[in-house]
Amino acid sequence: MANEASSAQVEQTVPADLGQKIVYWLALALVIVGLLNSMPGIPGLDEIGVSLTGWNEFTLRKYPYETFYPIVFGVMMLIVALQHSVWREYKGRSPTKGKLGLLLDAALVIAAFSIALTYMVEIEAVCLIDQITGERAELIARSLAEEREFAELYGLPVPDTVEDPQCINTTGGWLVAIIGLSVLVFLAYNVKVWGLPLVIVAIAVAAYTVITILVWYFHGPDDINKYFMTKIGGEPRLLSDGRPRLHDALVNNASGLLGRFMDIILNTVFPYIVLGGLFGQSAGGRSLIKLAFRWTRNLRGGPAHAAIVSSAMFGTISGGPVVNVLSTGVLTIPMMIKRGFSKVFAGGMEAAASSGGSIMPPVMGVAAFILAALTGVPYREVIIAAIIPAVAYFLCLFLSAIFQSRKQNIEAIGELTEDMMLSRADKLNLVMIFAPIALILVLLLTPKEAVGCGFIASLFGVQTSVSNGACLATDLPWILQVVQNSVGDAGSAGWWAVVLLCGLLFLDKGMREKPTKLLTAFSDSGILISTLYLMFLAVSIIDFCLKLTGLSDFIALDVLGWLRSFDLGGGGSLFFQFLALFTTMALAVLLGMGMPAVPAYINVALLMGPVLAGLGLSIFTAHMFIFYFAVASAITPPVAIAAFAAATITKAEPMATGFSAVRSGIVMFVIPFVFAMYPEILLIEAAQIDPASAVGAVSYLPGYDGQIYFGALAVLLCKLALALYLLASALSGFDRSALTKWERVLRLALAAFIMSGTTLIFASAILAATLLLVYHAAQSKKRQAAMA
Repeated sequence: MANEASSAQVEQTVPADLGQKIVYWLALALVIVGLLNSMPGIPGLDEIGVSLTGWNEFTLRKYPYETFYPIVFGVMMLIVALQHSVWREYKGRSPTKGKLGLLLDAALVIAAFSIALTYMVEIEAVCLIDQITGERAELIARSLAEEREFAELYGLPVPDTVEDPQCINTTGGWLVAIIGLSVLVFLAYNVKVWGLPLVIVAIAVAAYTVITILVWYFHGPDDINKYFMTKIGGEPRLLSDGRPRLHDALVNNASGLLGRFMDIILNTVFPYIVLGGLFGQSAGGRSLIKLAFRWTRNLRGGPAHAAIVSSAMFGTISGGPVVNVLSTGVLTIPMMIKRGFSKVFAGGMEAAASSGGSIMPPVMGVAAFILAALTGVPYREVIIAAIIPAVAYFLCLFLSAIFQSRKQNIEAIGELTEDMMLSRADKLNLVMIFAPIALILVLLLTPKEAVGCGFIASLFGVQTSVSNGACLATDLPWILQVVQNSVGDAGSAGWWAVVLLCGLLFLDKGMREKPTKLLTAFSDSGILISTLYLMFLAVSIIDFCLKLTGLSDFIALDVLGWLRSFDLGGGGSLFFQFLALFTTMALAVLLGMGMPAVPAYINVALLMGPVLAGLGLSIFTAHMFIFYFAVASAITPPVAIAAFAAATITKAEPMATGFSAVRSGIVMFVIPFVFAMYPEILLIEAAQIDPASAVGAVSYLPGYDGQIYFGALAVLLCKLALALYLLASALSGFDRSALTKWERVLRLALAAFIMSGTTLIFASAILAATLLLVYHAAQSKKRQAAMA
């Protein structure tokens, strides 16, 4: 995943500026420590560390979060302040602005370390002040003695540990001021780094929270609409009753400032960001584009198809549409224009293809890892679920390129040209790209129980047995234990891919001559990780405020109540269900304008996820629906950031490029509605689970049993392929020849009817579409014969 905040090429040596030097080494240290923390379990490694150090609690990986998270957080924000320094930007403009910039830089660092220190003071696992005063040790000793006395009295097992006691010495009322002022500083710096849209949403939600709490305090909880009041305590009403909530905002593992998002970044996403940084140091991008041109030379779309292929492959390792456009588009867009495609179409196609990289398995960007964490679905299943929608998306892009090339009478190149020839260096570059991706896929898709039960394991003499039809292996050799500890875990798969790529990079002569490029890649990754977490702070604020006010629950309950009043569950019209889906789509696209996909997805998931689940979508399907539209916002005018990036290359009108991208990538707006209607397209059980299932008892949506029936799925995919063909041709206005307005409208209507679940409707639509296509082909042939 490359840095979306900056596309500039980073200097390959240690910077000369003192501030940048500090950033370089801090970010490098952050990445090294982070990779050690996310290291998979390697049998015997910790034991070696204990024997060498003599410290029984020694660990080389998975550091205790209660001390590791705050330290890392402080370092991250120091890196952000030095890398994105407001003082450095404004010091040359005016002394006053320079001083204000320095003040804001210092405020960010102070706020970060204040939050880190307060976290360790407040969290029960540390209680920093109590440890310093010795009160914690006394309290634990006293509690342990009481527990042992109780156990001996009743003949119970004697404990040797007790639960962490509550902290005696805390920040007290100062907690409100520390968190409040720190939040203001974090949001102010987010404006500088990530832009205003995200901060506006965070400020609006935070302001709503504060105002509704004040309404409760001054007015009371009675005789007032629930949306206008947030109750934080009983009677008498005291604002100090809110302190436990703020304590949760800081230390809660689910929604705290250093909670689940820190956990996701450090334990899952971390190696993939480093992997993206390493890919950036390889010359694989240009080799990948060469390969794409070579593969598509016999297709009429030529460079357009090459743009689709290269963007799909490059996007799965970059994860960012803007970076993807600026990386592949600089080569593919000029080639498309040279072949005769218009500037607007070329820019729109590249933007649509690059945005598709964010939905292309196996590495789909940070938002996909967040989706896995929020839904509790393993990332390996997220990859499987994304396969058919991703194929459908890029199929539609291919069709758009074919119709456009027919429209402009562009022919295939056919022969191999010099710029398509792959040199030895190109082949090595491609190995650097495909080998880590293949390793990720193998590790993610291999079940743990399958390790030790294959041909390779038999070579090691592994003993196996069969229990309930499943193979069980015992006494695995060391290497297979390492593999078993790594398979099925996204973080471990990414970690081994990083290790593999670090070795493969030295196949490149340039890397061997200048190995400091590897350290630079690590450092750049550390800067990106730190910058990303600044964004997650704003998202955490929104998450906490929505949970505190209950706003998302209120919206879900009221919307569902309104929809149920139309008797939707009793066979009524599906119109209102689609209305809720359209509302969610609009909200995701609106919040995503000018905002990265991650906060757009999270914010809409928090607000509308419960609504969609209440309408009968599984929780996973609801989140996938929102995720797709958060990604689609990158090509949606008026703030289509990927399309605008493409327009900087084509020099075409940005808004026209945005609308062209929407026409080419229209299926990104369609396919979520398809898998909302037909969750079996997502191929995993989680897509069919009823959100109303009781805890511990899985039940499925009506008409589903958790199984995939491949005959029915094949029919559905044939329907989808035909519908996409009709859709792409209608939007292009061309098939074998130009389409009239009535033909375009008819094709759009037939595409919708083909996806109907009613047999009579979709069968009739398929028949009508077949006759229409046959008629169109015959008429086109007549026209061509007449012209000849």
